[in-house]
Amino acid sequence: MPSLTSRTPGPAPSGAGATDAAPARPGRDPYFDNAKYLAIVLVAMGHSWEPLPDSGRVIETFYTFVYAFHMPVFIMIAGYFSRGFDLRRERVWKLVTSLIVPYAVFEVAYTLFERLTGAPGFPLSPLTPYWLLWFLPALFLWRLTTPVWQTVRWPVAVSLVIAAMGAVSSNIGGDLQLQRVLQFLPFYVLGLQLRPAHFDFVRRRAVRLASVPVCVIALAAAYWAVPRTTTSWFFRRYGAEQLGSPAWTGAVVTLLLFGCAVVLSACFLAWVPSRRMWMTALGAGTLYGYLLHGFVVKGAIRLDLFEADLVATPLGRILVTVVAAAVVTLLCSPPARRVFRFVVEPRLDWARKPAPAS
Repeated sequence: MPSLTSRTPGPAPSGAGATDAAPARPGRDPYFDNAKYLAIVLVAMGHSWEPLPDSGRVIETFYTFVYAFHMPVFIMIAGYFSRGFDLRRERVWKLVTSLIVPYAVFEVAYTLFERLTGAPGFPLSPLTPYWLLWFLPALFLWRLTTPVWQTVRWPVAVSLVIAAMGAVSSNIGGDLQLQRVLQFLPFYVLGLQLRPAHFDFVRRRAVRLASVPVCVIALAAAYWAVPRTTTSWFFRRYGAEQLGSPAWTGAVVTLLLFGCAVVLSACFLAWVPSRRMWMTALGAGTLYGYLLHGFVVKGAIRLDLFEADLVATPLGRILVTVVAAAVVTLLCSPPARRVFRFVVEPRLDWARKPAPAS
């Protein structure tokens, strides 16, 4: 995912409340690369389930289960690796080149894709992120607010109040999908508070074993909830009234979904391998998989592949899931990264203003 380095960060700057941080481990930590790869596979699988016609209650159950935590765990890891962020020139420039530039490039690319594949009037609107691109400006805004969360007391509680206010209100405009920015904010802030010891804790054998019945209960709850509610709550894109519920329920659902996401994220992280594996190298390329797999999903929709008779069968559902995992794996691979590096991670040293003389 965007700008998630897997180098274990050192302690946050003084005053950031990081005096209890464990000593930094040198080099890339394979645990986080493995976690990012597995999470991006869940993202691709979820996106491949969305277009399935009459997907059935079982697929909807897994869809609900995955969407309850797959973006929150990404955002928490992003926050964890942002603990040392400040507004120095090099940090701000890194934000521009790793988030803003790819966002602009892919906003144009997806717009052209839509126009060339059946929607000639598809508008180019930089303030209205295309589908999955919302995460890039959101992470940009969250990172800019990092010094604030490193300063205030009870940052997670404050961010939950902000998220609840966003869920209660239906008057927030669609620019940069600010509703999502606000409602997903607590996960980023929580990530800022995490320390290596927290990840060491969830990897304990006892936590790993306890996660099994927790996930079984979560799947049962998702199966029960499928015909009774809408998965739109998990998108954090709308206020409660826009989803047909009283405004006050937005605050309740915000707290409920936050608790569920944190618990399921811990269960997910408990089973992530800690050692270097075949997937470790792929974890460094999740930004590529994230930005590029949308072309494959949308292309399959345009070609009516999801309408094929085979896809309507249980075997077809499994095939779609496996293909989605395989495609995103390919897009995260080193060869794909070499091909697309010029648009995903462009070198823009020529555009950087020289540092002022001391």
